[in-house]
Amino acid sequence: MSAPPPKVPPILCPSAQPDWEGAVVIGVMGGSASEPQLSHLNSPLPVTQEILSLAEPVTPTEVFRIAAPCLEAKCQHFVAATCRLAERLSNLLPEITERPPACAIRAQCRWWGQEGLSACRRCPQVVTDNYNPSHLMKKVAHG
Repeated sequence: MSAPPPKVPPILCPSAQPDWEGAVVIGVMGGSASEPQLSHLNSPLPVTQEILSLAEPVTPTEVFRIAAPCLEAKCQHFVAATCRLAERLSNLLPEITERPPACAIRAQCRWWGQEGLSACRRCPQVVTDNYNPSHLMKKVAHG
């Protein structure tokens, strides 16, 4: 009798919504509205109502970056086995760091797996729900 194959960890979307199955908080947004800056957590925290309530009075995805298993074809950004959001952010946004930030999900990150270092150098400026985005950020988010 052979052992079952090891379970492969899921590919994670680093800009997920808190209600997605398996969602974890990976960082806290800081900086300013015009220059947001993600501070990564040392390790992901499971999304709980208690954590989400810390964002009040704004939405949790304005304050926290959340990762969850990638929805792939169920996501508006996923086309032809590619995350178009990761592609656009790598091609359109300026790099804001030379070195990739410490990231607890890098090995499972869809953006890293697809775009590599290019995505990591731009990731800290991405706010999942940005209610005052620049023209460039609108282009990245919506194509």
